[in-house]
Amino acid sequence: MESTSQHGWVYNQLFTNWKKFEICYISILLLLQLVVYAIEPDSPIGMISGVAGVIALVLGMKGRKICFVFGTIQCLAMTYIAWISHAYGSFAMDIIYVISQPIGWVMWGKDQATHSFEKSTRYKIFAGAFFAWIIGWIILAELEGQLPYFDSINFVVSLIAQLLYILKYKENWSLWIVVNVANLTYWTILTVQMMSGANEIGTMGANMSQVALQIALLFNSVYANKVWASGEADNEGGAGT
Repeated sequence: MESTSQHGWVYNQLFTNWKKFEICYISILLLLQLVVYAIEPDSPIGMISGVAGVIALVLGMKGRKICFVFGTIQCLAMTYIAWISHAYGSFAMDIIYVISQPIGWVMWGKDQATHSFEKSTRYKIFAGAFFAWIIGWIILAELEGQLPYFDSINFVVSLIAQLLYILKYKENWSLWIVVNVANLTYWTILTVQMMSGANEIGTMGANMSQVALQIALLFNSVYANKVWASGEADNEGGAGT
């Protein structure tokens, strides 16, 4: 394990205490974003969103406070993509994400440990997320958003997951897995519809970049669930302060 006392805070946050497996998988996920952009280079904003999103969530998996810097970049880019794609649930959530980044920065600076709920509380949170999804589905359907049953998951379940993430409860990753699966399905459907000519809203490059991003985030959420449960993310993943 590399000593963190020899370098500054930014260097420690970005480059210290990484496992070889983690270095390999973040490299693959970033390469995936660049490959998608090379195939369909019509959305630089989509590529920026994907790359910043991968970096932010991998750093979040490690418990690194600097993740909120990259998270702000990703959320701003994703807000634009959601708007042009008429993904109103995603658009609303991305505005909340932008606001939540400085809040997360402050909260993670005060508490270096990760937390977990009692089993009974965990079930109540998951049940509440389910009912919130149903309500969100009804609202987004009235607004005539695209695929409201999937977009609602991104709208309401993401809100709960983001709150738990900011408060450093490991259950946030279980909810993110649900969100990432829903988002992967959502953006895949929009991409297929655009390929077939059934949908002309948004751009192909932006849609494809989001498919690649959701694959990356799903993998990261599964792995982060294990890392946070083991306590490896405490004290900013060993990066120090």
